[in-house]
Amino acid sequence: MDFKEYIRVIPDFPQPGISFKDITTLLKDGEMYRKAINELKVMVSDLKIDVIAGPEARGFVVGAPLAYALGVGFAPIRKSGKLPGETIEVGYDLEYGKDTLAMHTDAIEKGQNVLIADDLLATGGTIATSVNLIEQLGGKVVGAAFLIELSDLNGRAKLPEIEVFTLMNY
Repeated sequence: MDFKEYIRVIPDFPQPGISFKDITTLLKDGEMYRKAINELKVMVSDLKIDVIAGPEARGFVVGAPLAYALGVGFAPIRKSGKLPGETIEVGYDLEYGKDTLAMHTDAIEKGQNVLIADDLLATGGTIATSVNLIEQLGGKVVGAAFLIELSDLNGRAKLPEIEVFTLMNY
């Protein structure tokens, strides 16, 4: 199935030279959204997954339905100051800026197998930071699943020990 037909590409957003891959056109089509989540489910079905972690915000729209489909829990990874309980935080560089991600200290139990799910793998900064948070909490990242991978940005290089699953490559 060619999911790329359901992705809108917006040139020069959020800044000149960036070619933004907009997944909202996939999300608004209920049948295609379901098919995309189901295909990711099939791709990761051989992994032993206890919980899925997804970075804010588009990681929620991939990770939460995937967790539901697999019958496992979902742990949100949010920007600094957005979680109400005790958190740990890690700063990182974005493709076009800097940010900090946080998780509740009780989001992952020691020894749990965690799949990270997000909409896009670009330079790998967000996902490498997510791995760092999960490992600090005692979890083991068993894979990372994405709707889209921007292959030229070589984000996989920041995830050398992690199996990566993607539906689309640009």
